Amino acid sequence: MGYQFVHLESFSRKGDDKGRSTAFVLAEARRDAAASVHVAAPLPPVVVYGVGVAEVEAVHDAAADAARTTPKAGTARKLRQDHKTLHTVIASHPYTMEEVWTDAAKRAEVEVWEKRTIDWLRSQYGDDLKSVVRHEDESHFHVHAYVVPDSDPEMRVLRHHPGVAAKRTTMAAGPSEGEDTKALSKRADREYKAAMRAWQDSYHATVGVPCGLARLGPRRRNLPRGEWQREKAQARALQAALDRAAVVKSKVESFVATKKSEAESLVSTATTEAAALRADADAAKADAARRLAEARAATDAAMAAHDAAVREQEKARSMMGRVREEAAKVRAASAKLQRLPSMLRTAFDGLRQSRVADRIRATVAGEMDRLRDQVSSAERRADAADSRASVAEAARRQADERARNFDAALAETAAQRDAARREVQRLRPPEPSLETEFGMRSTPGRR
Repeated sequence: MGYQFVHLESFSRKGDDKGRSTAFVLAEARRDAAASVHVAAPLPPVVVYGVGVAEVEAVHDAAADAARTTPKAGTARKLRQDHKTLHTVIASHPYTMEEVWTDAAKRAEVEVWEKRTIDWLRSQYGDDLKSVVRHEDESHFHVHAYVVPDSDPEMRVLRHHPGVAAKRTTMAAGPSEGEDTKALSKRADREYKAAMRAWQDSYHATVGVPCGLARLGPRRRNLPRGEWQREKAQARALQAALDRAAVVKSKVESFVATKKSEAESLVSTATTEAAALRADADAAKADAARRLAEARAATDAAMAAHDAAVREQEKARSMMGRVREEAAKVRAASAKLQRLPSMLRTAFDGLRQSRVADRIRATVAGEMDRLRDQVSSAERRADAADSRASVAEAARRQADERARNFDAALAETAAQRDAARREVQRLRPPEPSLETEFGMRSTPGRR
Protein backbone atom coordinates (compact mmCIF):
# COMPACT_ATOMS: atom_id res chain seq x y z
CA MET A 1 0.00 0.00 0.00
CA GLY A 2 1.33 3.48 -0.88
CA TYR A 3 0.23 7.07 -0.78
CA GLN A 4 -2.30 9.09 -2.73
CA PHE A 5 -1.59 11.05 -5.87
CA VAL A 6 -4.00 13.67 -7.18
CA HIS A 7 -3.01 16.62 -9.35
CA LEU A 8 -4.90 19.44 -11.10
CA GLU A 9 -3.99 21.78 -13.94
CA SER A 10 -5.78 24.27 -16.22
CA PHE A 11 -5.10 24.90 -19.92
CA SER A 12 -5.85 27.48 -22.62
CA ARG A 13 -6.20 27.18 -26.36
CA LYS A 14 -2.84 28.94 -26.89
CA GLY A 15 -0.82 26.47 -24.86
CA ASP A 16 1.72 26.88 -22.04
CA ASP A 17 5.49 27.06 -22.16
CA LYS A 18 5.59 23.32 -22.76
CA GLY A 19 3.30 23.60 -25.75
CA ARG A 20 0.33 21.98 -23.99
CA SER A 21 -2.86 23.54 -25.27
CA THR A 22 -6.42 22.33 -24.83
CA ALA A 23 -6.27 20.65 -28.21
CA PHE A 24 -3.03 18.85 -27.30
CA VAL A 25 -4.31 17.72 -23.90
CA LEU A 26 -7.49 16.28 -25.41
CA ALA A 27 -5.52 14.66 -28.24
CA GLU A 28 -3.29 12.99 -25.66
CA ALA A 29 -6.39 11.79 -23.81
CA ARG A 30 -7.71 10.31 -27.05
CA ARG A 31 -4.33 8.71 -27.64
CA ASP A 32 -3.74 10.43 -30.97
CA ALA A 33 -0.41 9.28 -32.41
CA ALA A 34 1.17 12.76 -32.47
CA ALA A 35 0.31 13.35 -28.82
CA SER A 36 1.12 9.86 -27.46
CA VAL A 37 4.77 9.35 -28.28
CA HIS A 38 5.49 8.85 -24.57
CA VAL A 39 3.33 5.70 -24.50
CA ALA A 40 4.89 2.53 -25.86
CA ALA A 41 1.62 0.86 -26.87
CA PRO A 42 -1.22 3.36 -26.83
CA LEU A 43 -4.74 2.06 -26.10
CA PRO A 44 -8.05 3.94 -26.44
CA PRO A 45 -9.23 5.42 -23.13
CA VAL A 46 -12.02 3.75 -21.14
CA VAL A 47 -14.84 6.17 -20.32
CA VAL A 48 -15.86 5.61 -16.68
CA TYR A 49 -18.05 8.72 -16.29
CA GLY A 50 -19.75 11.19 -18.61
CA VAL A 51 -18.99 11.44 -22.34
CA GLY A 52 -16.04 10.53 -24.47
CA VAL A 53 -13.04 12.77 -25.15
CA ALA A 54 -14.26 13.77 -28.62
CA GLU A 55 -17.56 15.01 -27.13
CA VAL A 56 -15.63 16.92 -24.46
CA GLU A 57 -13.61 18.69 -27.14
CA ALA A 58 -16.74 19.58 -29.13
CA VAL A 59 -18.45 21.02 -26.05
CA HIS A 60 -15.28 22.91 -25.07
CA ASP A 61 -14.68 24.45 -28.49
CA ALA A 62 -18.30 25.52 -28.95
CA ALA A 63 -18.39 27.12 -25.50
CA ALA A 64 -15.02 28.87 -26.04
CA ASP A 65 -16.17 30.30 -29.36
CA ALA A 66 -19.38 31.61 -27.83
CA ALA A 67 -17.87 32.96 -24.61
CA ARG A 68 -17.32 36.69 -24.20
CA THR A 69 -15.60 38.89 -21.65
CA THR A 70 -16.50 42.45 -20.84
CA PRO A 71 -13.78 44.76 -19.51
CA LYS A 72 -14.61 47.35 -16.87
CA ALA A 73 -14.90 49.97 -19.62
CA GLY A 74 -15.67 48.68 -23.08
CA THR A 75 -17.76 46.29 -25.13
CA ALA A 76 -17.90 42.52 -24.92
CA ARG A 77 -15.18 40.70 -26.84
CA LYS A 78 -14.04 37.17 -27.56
CA LEU A 79 -11.87 35.28 -25.15
CA ARG A 80 -8.13 35.67 -25.45
CA GLN A 81 -6.25 32.64 -26.66
CA ASP A 82 -4.40 32.38 -23.35
CA HIS A 83 -7.64 32.42 -21.33
CA LYS A 84 -7.81 29.19 -19.34
CA THR A 85 -10.88 27.25 -20.53
CA LEU A 86 -10.16 23.58 -19.65
CA HIS A 87 -9.54 22.18 -16.20
CA THR A 88 -8.07 18.71 -15.68
CA VAL A 89 -7.50 16.45 -12.70
CA ILE A 90 -5.40 13.31 -12.67
CA ALA A 91 -5.61 10.76 -9.86
CA SER A 92 -3.34 7.73 -9.67
CA HIS A 93 -3.38 4.59 -7.54
CA PRO A 94 -0.16 3.01 -6.20
CA TYR A 95 -0.96 -0.33 -7.82
CA THR A 96 0.57 -1.05 -11.22
CA MET A 97 -1.49 -2.26 -14.12
CA GLU A 98 0.24 -5.63 -13.95
CA GLU A 99 -0.80 -6.02 -10.29
CA VAL A 100 -4.33 -5.09 -11.14
CA TRP A 101 -4.55 -7.58 -14.01
CA THR A 102 -3.02 -10.45 -12.08
CA ASP A 103 -4.57 -9.97 -8.61
CA ALA A 104 -8.35 -10.06 -8.28
CA ALA A 105 -8.25 -8.61 -4.76
CA LYS A 106 -6.22 -5.60 -5.93
CA ARG A 107 -8.53 -5.24 -8.89
CA ALA A 108 -11.44 -4.99 -6.45
CA GLU A 109 -9.54 -2.37 -4.41
CA VAL A 110 -8.84 -0.12 -7.40
CA GLU A 111 -12.47 -0.38 -8.49
CA VAL A 112 -13.57 0.94 -5.08
CA TRP A 113 -10.89 3.66 -5.31
CA GLU A 114 -12.08 4.64 -8.79
CA LYS A 115 -15.72 4.90 -7.70
CA ARG A 116 -14.81 7.00 -4.66
CA THR A 117 -12.63 9.25 -6.82
CA ILE A 118 -15.49 9.84 -9.29
CA ASP A 119 -17.89 10.65 -6.43
CA TRP A 120 -15.37 13.13 -5.00
CA LEU A 121 -14.87 14.78 -8.42
CA ARG A 122 -18.63 15.15 -8.84
CA SER A 123 -18.88 16.80 -5.42
CA GLN A 124 -16.10 19.23 -6.41
CA TYR A 125 -17.22 20.26 -9.92
CA GLY A 126 -20.86 19.33 -10.31
CA ASP A 127 -22.26 19.63 -13.85
CA ASP A 128 -19.02 21.13 -15.16
CA LEU A 129 -17.43 17.68 -14.83
CA LYS A 130 -17.92 16.37 -18.36
CA SER A 131 -15.83 13.20 -18.47
CA VAL A 132 -13.64 10.80 -16.50
CA VAL A 133 -11.52 8.32 -18.48
CA ARG A 134 -9.14 5.56 -17.46
CA HIS A 135 -5.84 4.94 -19.26
CA GLU A 136 -4.71 1.33 -19.10
CA ASP A 137 -1.63 1.66 -21.28
CA GLU A 138 0.68 3.22 -18.70
CA SER A 139 2.49 1.84 -15.65
CA HIS A 140 -0.01 2.67 -12.87
CA PHE A 141 -3.76 2.52 -12.59
CA HIS A 142 -5.01 6.12 -13.00
CA VAL A 143 -7.89 8.28 -14.27
CA HIS A 144 -8.17 11.69 -15.97
CA ALA A 145 -11.05 14.12 -15.33
CA TYR A 146 -12.00 16.96 -17.71
CA VAL A 147 -13.91 20.01 -16.47
CA VAL A 148 -15.52 22.48 -18.93
CA PRO A 149 -17.41 25.47 -17.44
CA ASP A 150 -19.76 25.76 -20.41
CA SER A 151 -22.56 27.23 -18.28
CA ASP A 152 -20.35 30.27 -17.51
CA PRO A 153 -20.57 32.90 -20.29
CA GLU A 154 -16.93 33.84 -19.62
CA MET A 155 -15.67 30.26 -19.10
CA ARG A 156 -13.80 31.21 -15.93
CA VAL A 157 -12.34 27.79 -15.38
CA LEU A 158 -9.81 29.01 -12.79
CA ARG A 159 -12.63 29.33 -10.26
CA HIS A 160 -12.30 25.54 -10.06
CA HIS A 161 -8.64 25.91 -9.11
CA PRO A 162 -8.75 26.25 -5.29
CA GLY A 163 -5.25 27.77 -4.99
CA VAL A 164 -5.79 30.39 -7.70
CA ALA A 165 -9.27 31.22 -6.39
CA ALA A 166 -7.92 31.74 -2.84
CA LYS A 167 -5.00 33.87 -4.03
CA ARG A 168 -7.23 36.04 -6.21
CA THR A 169 -9.67 36.55 -3.36
CA THR A 170 -6.83 37.66 -1.07
CA MET A 171 -5.37 40.02 -3.64
CA ALA A 172 -8.78 41.51 -4.44
CA ALA A 173 -9.36 42.27 -0.76
CA GLY A 174 -6.17 44.39 -0.72
CA PRO A 175 -3.54 44.79 1.97
CA SER A 176 -4.52 44.85 5.59
CA GLU A 177 -3.43 47.63 7.95
CA GLY A 178 0.36 48.07 7.90
CA GLU A 179 0.80 45.65 5.01
CA ASP A 180 2.52 46.60 1.74
CA THR A 181 2.13 45.04 -1.68
CA LYS A 182 4.94 42.56 -1.19
CA ALA A 183 3.55 41.38 2.12
CA LEU A 184 0.12 41.08 0.53
CA SER A 185 1.58 38.94 -2.25
CA LYS A 186 3.28 36.65 0.27
CA ARG A 187 0.06 36.30 2.21
CA ALA A 188 -1.78 35.50 -1.01
CA ASP A 189 0.83 32.81 -1.74
CA ARG A 190 0.24 31.33 1.70
CA GLU A 191 -3.50 31.30 1.04
CA TYR A 192 -2.79 29.54 -2.25
CA LYS A 193 -0.82 26.79 -0.52
CA ALA A 194 -3.38 26.47 2.29
CA ALA A 195 -6.19 26.08 -0.24
CA MET A 196 -4.23 23.42 -2.12
CA ARG A 197 -3.52 21.54 1.09
CA ALA A 198 -7.20 21.69 1.97
CA TRP A 199 -8.02 20.32 -1.46
CA GLN A 200 -5.56 17.43 -0.96
CA ASP A 201 -6.92 16.85 2.56
CA SER A 202 -10.45 16.66 1.16
CA TYR A 203 -9.41 13.99 -1.32
CA HIS A 204 -7.52 12.10 1.37
CA ALA A 205 -10.49 12.14 3.76
CA THR A 206 -12.94 11.04 1.06
CA VAL A 207 -10.79 8.63 -0.95
CA GLY A 208 -7.36 8.07 0.59
CA VAL A 209 -8.37 7.07 4.11
CA PRO A 210 -11.12 4.59 3.10
CA CYS A 211 -8.74 3.08 0.52
CA GLY A 212 -5.76 2.83 2.94
CA LEU A 213 -3.59 5.46 1.22
CA ALA A 214 -1.19 7.74 3.08
CA ARG A 215 -1.54 11.48 2.72
CA LEU A 216 2.15 12.04 1.70
CA GLY A 217 4.96 9.83 0.46
CA PRO A 218 8.25 9.20 2.32
CA ARG A 219 10.43 11.31 0.02
CA ARG A 220 8.41 14.44 0.56
CA ARG A 221 8.92 14.16 4.30
CA ASN A 222 12.38 12.49 4.32
CA LEU A 223 11.05 9.57 6.36
CA PRO A 224 13.29 6.58 7.24
CA ARG A 225 12.18 3.32 5.69
CA GLY A 226 11.09 1.86 9.01
CA GLU A 227 8.90 4.82 9.85
CA TRP A 228 7.40 4.78 6.39
CA GLN A 229 6.61 1.08 6.75
CA ARG A 230 4.92 1.77 10.09
CA GLU A 231 2.88 4.55 8.50
CA LYS A 232 1.83 2.23 5.70
CA ALA A 233 0.84 -0.39 8.29
CA GLN A 234 -1.20 2.25 10.10
CA ALA A 235 -2.87 3.19 6.84
CA ARG A 236 -3.73 -0.45 6.16
CA ALA A 237 -5.05 -0.83 9.72
CA LEU A 238 -7.14 2.29 9.29
CA GLN A 239 -8.44 0.97 5.99
CA ALA A 240 -9.32 -2.36 7.62
CA ALA A 241 -11.08 -0.53 10.45
CA LEU A 242 -12.99 1.57 7.96
CA ASP A 243 -13.87 -1.54 5.96
CA ARG A 244 -15.18 -3.21 9.11
CA ALA A 245 -17.05 -0.05 9.98
CA ALA A 246 -18.50 -0.01 6.47
CA VAL A 247 -19.56 -3.65 6.86
CA VAL A 248 -21.10 -2.91 10.24
CA LYS A 249 -22.78 0.17 8.82
CA SER A 250 -24.09 -1.86 5.90
CA LYS A 251 -25.43 -4.51 8.27
CA VAL A 252 -26.96 -1.86 10.49
CA GLU A 253 -28.53 -0.14 7.51
CA SER A 254 -29.75 -3.49 6.21
CA PHE A 255 -31.14 -4.35 9.65
CA VAL A 256 -32.77 -0.94 9.94
CA ALA A 257 -34.18 -1.23 6.43
CA THR A 258 -35.51 -4.71 7.19
CA LYS A 259 -37.09 -3.61 10.46
CA LYS A 260 -38.43 -0.50 8.78
CA SER A 261 -39.92 -2.63 6.03
CA GLU A 262 -41.39 -4.98 8.64
CA ALA A 263 -42.74 -2.04 10.60
CA GLU A 264 -44.22 -0.52 7.47
CA SER A 265 -45.73 -3.89 6.62
CA LEU A 266 -47.17 -4.19 10.12
CA VAL A 267 -48.46 -0.64 9.97
CA SER A 268 -49.97 -1.30 6.55
CA THR A 269 -51.56 -4.52 7.80
CA ALA A 270 -52.81 -2.82 10.94
CA THR A 271 -54.16 0.05 8.88
CA THR A 272 -55.93 -2.35 6.55
CA GLU A 273 -57.35 -4.37 9.44
CA ALA A 274 -58.38 -1.20 11.25
CA ALA A 275 -60.11 0.03 8.12
CA ALA A 276 -61.88 -3.33 7.79
CA LEU A 277 -62.89 -3.25 11.45
CA ARG A 278 -64.13 0.32 11.09
CA ALA A 279 -66.12 -0.73 8.04
CA ASP A 280 -67.58 -3.71 9.94
CA ALA A 281 -68.35 -1.47 12.91
CA ASP A 282 -70.03 1.07 10.65
CA ALA A 283 -72.05 -1.69 8.98
CA ALA A 284 -73.02 -3.15 12.36
CA LYS A 285 -73.93 0.29 13.62
CA ALA A 286 -76.05 0.95 10.54
CA ASP A 287 -77.72 -2.48 10.90
CA ALA A 288 -78.36 -1.83 14.59
CA ALA A 289 -79.83 1.57 13.78
CA ARG A 290 -82.04 -0.03 11.12
CA ARG A 291 -83.17 -2.75 13.50
CA LEU A 292 -83.81 -0.19 16.22
CA ALA A 293 -85.89 1.88 13.82
CA GLU A 294 -87.84 -1.23 12.80
CA ALA A 295 -88.33 -2.17 16.46
CA ARG A 296 -89.53 1.33 17.27
CA ALA A 297 -91.92 1.26 14.32
CA ALA A 298 -93.19 -2.18 15.38
CA THR A 299 -93.57 -0.95 18.96
CA ASP A 300 -95.47 2.12 17.81
CA ALA A 301 -97.70 -0.05 15.62
CA ALA A 302 -98.27 -2.48 18.49
CA MET A 303 -99.11 0.38 20.84
CA ALA A 304 -101.50 1.84 18.27
CA ALA A 305 -103.11 -1.58 17.80
CA HIS A 306 -103.31 -1.98 21.58
CA ASP A 307 -104.92 1.42 21.93
CA ALA A 308 -107.38 0.57 19.16
CA ALA A 309 -108.14 -2.78 20.85
CA VAL A 310 -108.64 -1.00 24.15
CA ARG A 311 -111.01 1.44 22.49
CA GLU A 312 -112.91 -1.40 20.83
CA GLN A 313 -112.99 -3.26 24.14
CA GLU A 314 -114.39 -0.17 25.85
CA LYS A 315 -116.99 0.17 23.10
CA ALA A 316 -117.87 -3.52 23.48
CA ARG A 317 -118.11 -3.14 27.24
CA SER A 318 -120.34 -0.09 26.80
CA MET A 319 -122.49 -1.99 24.32
CA MET A 320 -122.71 -4.97 26.66
CA GLY A 321 -123.76 -2.61 29.43
CA ARG A 322 -126.51 -1.23 27.27
CA VAL A 323 -127.54 -4.73 26.22
CA ARG A 324 -127.68 -5.79 29.87
CA GLU A 325 -129.83 -2.74 30.59
CA GLU A 326 -132.18 -3.64 27.75
CA ALA A 327 -132.25 -7.26 28.89
CA ALA A 328 -133.15 -6.09 32.41
CA LYS A 329 -135.92 -4.00 30.96
CA VAL A 330 -137.13 -6.99 28.95
CA ARG A 331 -137.03 -9.17 32.09
CA ALA A 332 -139.01 -6.53 33.98
CA ALA A 333 -141.53 -6.35 31.19
CA SER A 334 -141.78 -10.13 31.11
CA ALA A 335 -142.39 -10.15 34.85
CA LYS A 336 -145.15 -7.64 34.41
CA LEU A 337 -146.69 -9.77 31.68
CA GLN A 338 -146.51 -12.79 33.96
CA ARG A 339 -148.52 -10.83 36.52
CA LEU A 340 -151.00 -9.71 33.87
CA PRO A 341 -153.46 -12.74 34.20
CA SER A 342 -153.97 -12.18 37.86
CA MET A 343 -154.41 -8.47 37.23
CA LEU A 344 -156.97 -9.27 34.55
CA ARG A 345 -158.83 -11.63 36.86
CA THR A 346 -158.90 -9.00 39.55
CA ALA A 347 -160.00 -6.38 37.02
CA PHE A 348 -162.73 -8.62 35.66
CA ASP A 349 -163.99 -9.48 39.11
CA GLY A 350 -163.89 -6.00 40.62
CA LEU A 351 -165.26 -3.91 37.79
CA ARG A 352 -168.25 -3.73 35.74
CA GLN A 353 -168.38 -5.15 32.31
CA SER A 354 -167.81 -1.88 30.49
CA ARG A 355 -165.08 -0.66 32.78
CA VAL A 356 -163.34 -4.04 32.74
CA ALA A 357 -163.41 -4.08 28.98
CA ASP A 358 -162.04 -0.52 28.68
CA ARG A 359 -159.28 -1.10 31.17
CA ILE A 360 -158.34 -4.42 29.59
CA ARG A 361 -158.27 -2.84 26.15
CA ALA A 362 -156.22 0.17 27.23
CA THR A 363 -153.86 -1.79 29.42
CA VAL A 364 -153.28 -4.62 26.99
CA ALA A 365 -153.00 -2.41 23.91
CA GLY A 366 -150.63 0.09 25.51
CA GLU A 367 -148.53 -2.54 27.14
CA MET A 368 -148.33 -4.53 23.91
CA ASP A 369 -147.23 -1.48 21.91
CA ARG A 370 -144.64 -0.52 24.49
CA LEU A 371 -143.30 -4.03 24.67
CA ARG A 372 -143.15 -4.27 20.88
CA ASP A 373 -141.20 -0.98 20.76
CA GLN A 374 -138.83 -2.27 23.40
CA VAL A 375 -138.29 -5.48 21.48
CA SER A 376 -137.67 -3.57 18.26
CA SER A 377 -135.26 -1.21 20.01
CA ALA A 378 -133.50 -4.20 21.58
CA GLU A 379 -133.22 -5.82 18.14
CA ARG A 380 -131.69 -2.64 16.60
CA ARG A 381 -129.24 -2.23 19.44
CA ALA A 382 -128.36 -5.92 19.25
CA ASP A 383 -127.69 -5.48 15.51
CA ALA A 384 -125.41 -2.51 16.23
CA ALA A 385 -123.59 -4.48 18.92
CA ASP A 386 -123.10 -7.36 16.46
CA SER A 387 -121.21 -5.06 14.01
CA ARG A 388 -118.79 -3.84 16.70
CA ALA A 389 -117.90 -6.96 18.67
CA SER A 390 -118.49 -10.67 18.74
CA VAL A 391 -119.58 -10.40 22.35
CA ALA A 392 -122.41 -8.08 21.35
CA GLU A 393 -123.52 -10.74 18.84
CA ALA A 394 -124.05 -13.20 21.66
CA ALA A 395 -125.98 -10.54 23.55
CA ARG A 396 -128.15 -9.88 20.51
CA ARG A 397 -128.91 -13.57 20.16
CA GLN A 398 -129.81 -13.70 23.81
CA ALA A 399 -132.05 -10.64 23.37
CA ASP A 400 -133.73 -12.32 20.39
CA GLU A 401 -134.24 -15.43 22.44
CA ARG A 402 -135.73 -13.41 25.25
CA ALA A 403 -137.92 -11.58 22.75
CA ARG A 404 -139.15 -14.91 21.47
CA ASN A 405 -139.77 -16.00 25.02
CA PHE A 406 -141.60 -12.75 25.54
CA ASP A 407 -143.73 -13.44 22.47
CA ALA A 408 -144.47 -16.87 23.87
CA ALA A 409 -145.32 -15.28 27.18
CA LEU A 410 -147.61 -12.84 25.40
CA ALA A 411 -149.24 -15.70 23.60
CA GLU A 412 -149.65 -17.54 26.86
CA THR A 413 -151.01 -14.36 28.48
CA ALA A 414 -153.48 -14.00 25.64
CA ALA A 415 -154.51 -17.59 26.11
CA GLN A 416 -154.92 -17.01 29.85
CA ARG A 417 -156.87 -13.85 29.04
CA ASP A 418 -159.18 -15.79 26.78
CA ALA A 419 -159.56 -18.45 29.44
CA ALA A 420 -160.35 -15.70 31.94
CA ARG A 421 -162.98 -14.27 29.61
CA ARG A 422 -164.52 -17.66 29.17
CA GLU A 423 -164.50 -18.17 32.90
CA VAL A 424 -166.16 -14.77 33.36
CA GLN A 425 -168.79 -15.65 30.77
CA ARG A 426 -169.44 -18.92 32.50
CA LEU A 427 -169.86 -17.32 35.88
CA ARG A 428 -171.98 -14.36 34.80
CA PRO A 429 -175.42 -14.29 33.30
CA PRO A 430 -175.52 -14.43 29.57
CA GLU A 431 -174.81 -11.10 28.02
CA PRO A 432 -172.97 -9.82 25.06
CA SER A 433 -169.53 -11.29 24.89
CA LEU A 434 -166.44 -9.25 25.49
CA GLU A 435 -165.34 -9.76 21.90
CA THR A 436 -168.60 -8.37 20.61
CA GLU A 437 -168.65 -5.54 23.14
CA PHE A 438 -165.09 -4.45 23.02
CA GLY A 439 -163.87 -5.71 19.59
CA MET A 440 -160.81 -7.55 20.97
CA ARG A 441 -158.81 -10.06 18.97
CA SER A 442 -158.62 -13.57 20.29
CA THR A 443 -154.88 -14.06 19.65
CA PRO A 444 -152.65 -10.98 19.67
CA GLY A 445 -149.62 -11.38 17.43
CA ARG A 446 -146.25 -9.70 17.15
CA ARG A 447 -146.10 -6.78 14.77
